[in-house]
Amino acid sequence: MPNYSGSWNLVQQMQAVAASNWPSGFPVGTFAIFALGQNSCVIQTSTRDKYTYSGCSVLSGASASVASRQGAATGNSITGIFALGINGCGARINTRDKYTYSNCTNNSATAASAASSGGSAAGNSSIGIFSLGYVQSVGYSTTRNKYTYANCTSVAATAATIGSANGAAAGNSTFGIFALGSTPSCTTTRDKYTYSGCVVSSGAAASLVSSSGSATGNATVGIFALGFSCSGNVTTRNKYTYSGCTSASATASSVASNNGSAAGNSTVGIFALGQTSSTTSTVRNKYIYSGCLNSCATAASISSRFGSAASNGTTGVNV
Repeated sequence: MPNYSGSWNLVQQMQAVAASNWPSGFPVGTFAIFALGQNSCVIQTSTRDKYTYSGCSVLSGASASVASRQGAATGNSITGIFALGINGCGARINTRDKYTYSNCTNNSATAASAASSGGSAAGNSSIGIFSLGYVQSVGYSTTRNKYTYANCTSVAATAATIGSANGAAAGNSTFGIFALGSTPSCTTTRDKYTYSGCVVSSGAAASLVSSSGSATGNATVGIFALGFSCSGNVTTRNKYTYSGCTSASATASSVASNNGSAAGNSTVGIFALGQTSSTTSTVRNKYIYSGCLNSCATAASISSRFGSAASNGTTGVNV
């Protein structure tokens, strides 16, 4: 196993610098915003929760511009961008919202190159990559957009290795790993993605074929909730080390679920469990990386699934 002591020291230094510049009342690495997605069986929602990790509190964030589900999100220490997915009428949309954490503002960002749903995203402090997921006219898509936050530009990135939807992603300041999800059958395939040159290479396979999972990570490791396997919802989680692309077992989630979302920082993440069997859920798990611990976090404000999340971690940006 690689030695990450140097990387961890760098993470701590970056956190200290970022914390000194963070708006008063919102220490860096302490909160995220969750787009709650679909509540009940048919109703999309524009509700967003601002979530504080340390005390597991939930309070209101500005509403999304459109009630939607099956979107994706990525962010940095100041802002996040949410791809809205499917609107309340069932149509796929390419709308994206730029979201500012400290005062929960929501304004328009450049549209995606295609209306899609079931995508995923990973990013760093200046750029993110969105895997567009399912596109109405072509089905499962390999399309990826490279997204620059400051001026909201969207440009083509190297395509995924296979067309997919309902995947998950985690990343750091140089690359990310995408779990490809449904292809159109369940898959264990994962792509390692390098931002600067839009390179895709193979990552170690997941331990289980699955789709509709979620992921969160930091500068050295991520945890993937595998979501829906071909045999139903699962509690399985993989701890993923980027440099060597290893996949090891992590503590199981508290409930078998799928279509959830996750956000985290360098020490902890919170997973919204989404749909448990046939019921949308408000359950959230707080997850500690190093020992793979799983404890209860404050429930979401409404039961939902197909949501997304972005966080203000300093080294990783998570969906």
